[in-house]
Amino acid sequence: MITQVHTHTAVDLAAVRAAQARLSAHARVTPLIPSRVLSETSGGAVFLKLENLQLTGSFKFRGAFNKIATLPPLTQQRGVITVSAGNHAQGVALYARLLGLDATVVMPLSAPRSKQAATCGYGARVQLCGETFDAARAAMQEQAAVRGLTVVDPYDDPAVIAGQGTIGLELLAALPNLDTLVVPIGGGGLIAGIALVARALSPHTRIVGVQSQAVHGMAASVAARQLTTHRDGSTIADGTAVATPGTLTFAMTQALVDDIVLVSELEIRQAMAVLAQRHKVVAEGAGALTSAALLFDKLPPGVRVGKRIAAVVSGGNVDLPVLAAICQDA
Repeated sequence: MITQVHTHTAVDLAAVRAAQARLSAHARVTPLIPSRVLSETSGGAVFLKLENLQLTGSFKFRGAFNKIATLPPLTQQRGVITVSAGNHAQGVALYARLLGLDATVVMPLSAPRSKQAATCGYGARVQLCGETFDAARAAMQEQAAVRGLTVVDPYDDPAVIAGQGTIGLELLAALPNLDTLVVPIGGGGLIAGIALVARALSPHTRIVGVQSQAVHGMAASVAARQLTTHRDGSTIADGTAVATPGTLTFAMTQALVDDIVLVSELEIRQAMAVLAQRHKVVAEGAGALTSAALLFDKLPPGVRVGKRIAAVVSGGNVDLPVLAAICQDA
């Protein structure tokens, strides 16, 4: 059991506001659209935060940008390295390209080809290592030590968390009377940043995280009240396939998040199809987690009917033949 410390004080609202200022000339303020389909299903007023329309097709650009931007120039010039199933990889690769920096990205062998190709297209050096994200992470850490590169962690870093928290600032500026926030969880950087902002600016807002039944390290850790690994096969939500969450993100999630719910692989696929067919929104598996929770009534009682609900569509980097097959089977 980890010692109960206030680890989440490593990130505060001022850090998120500073990240927003850095990002203002680079990142997009992504659309927030009403969803009639999900509103009818849930009985509330549902709005979708379309981070699939962010640069690189994912919210990850925010945290990657903020981390690299806060590094000293000499550290930047030595080069950076990260591990990613694809979305964080593209965020790191794009900003490194804008600055003319050397970037190495270690990806699991299972990373979607579209994400591999996009990361290479931004100019990063891509290395495929290990069958799982956690195996790729271990390889990345070894390389960083040997080559003297700075790690841009995909989630367990205060600057990355602050960057992701800028989504919370945008959401609450647009929907100040928000009752419920539904957020995907992988390693925990996204929900940690958003929850930090919500707790500071809208304490009454209920924060619900969503994970796949197949891989839910954060849900298992919160239930056990200590860092725990969970993997029971693969998941279409590859962007959140993190079996063991970060130390910092776990502490913040445990302190700030109200509930974590799980959805099945079939439910995720059906949510991807609904988003594509009814909303014309391209969402990858991780991006469809929140819609799956709403479509299949997974939210806790009292947070749906008559409530104003925002659900984050975290990314849209899916192989199109995969999405086409999912829509055909739906």
